[in-house]
Amino acid sequence: MEVALRLTEKARRDYQLVKAALEKGERSAYAELMNFYRDSLYFMMLKMTNNPQDADDLTIEAFGKAFKNLQQYTPDYAFSTWLFKIASNNCIDFMRKRRMNEAISLNIDEQSERGEELIDILPAPGRTPEQDIIRKQKIETLRELVNRLKPHYRQLIEMRYYEELSYEEISKELDLPIGTVKAQLFRAREFLYHILKRDHDRFRDE
Repeated sequence: MEVALRLTEKARRDYQLVKAALEKGERSAYAELMNFYRDSLYFMMLKMTNNPQDADDLTIEAFGKAFKNLQQYTPDYAFSTWLFKIASNNCIDFMRKRRMNEAISLNIDEQSERGEELIDILPAPGRTPEQDIIRKQKIETLRELVNRLKPHYRQLIEMRYYEELSYEEISKELDLPIGTVKAQLFRAREFLYHILKRDHDRFRDE
């Protein structure tokens, strides 16, 4: 597959790095691509989300998705164009989910404001006389999952579900808008679910 002649010198450079990454598995090629575009991608995410933490997470996710699907890239257009399209679509999906979560949060009553129990993320076994033991095991498993989250997500989960702080208390403690607290807690629960699902799928395949 030949590099299209209309590509700029920078685009041809990127294409050579993509080839090195795919054909030779050169880690330095991945690192160079990240170094070239991380800052500009981050600022694009920051402009779209207006949230530094979300922008950082989404930047990392964009590179992860791009590198995972690197074989789909073709030199018909610049790598940067392809990468930024992936990042933009991923960010739009994230913001759509966040808006949906915030809309739901605004419509729940004060009694249910505490949200679902985090332990409900774990699969519930059938009812047995050993329910207390099973629940203890689930809590221990959940703590292991929480410890695998990034520090800021782990802190939110611990404040919300271990210390049982309200959204307002967390908002004041971390100096964050309540909407941001709710959105990031929703995202933390998503991460926990995906960690659990990934572990479950891996054990099932072994």
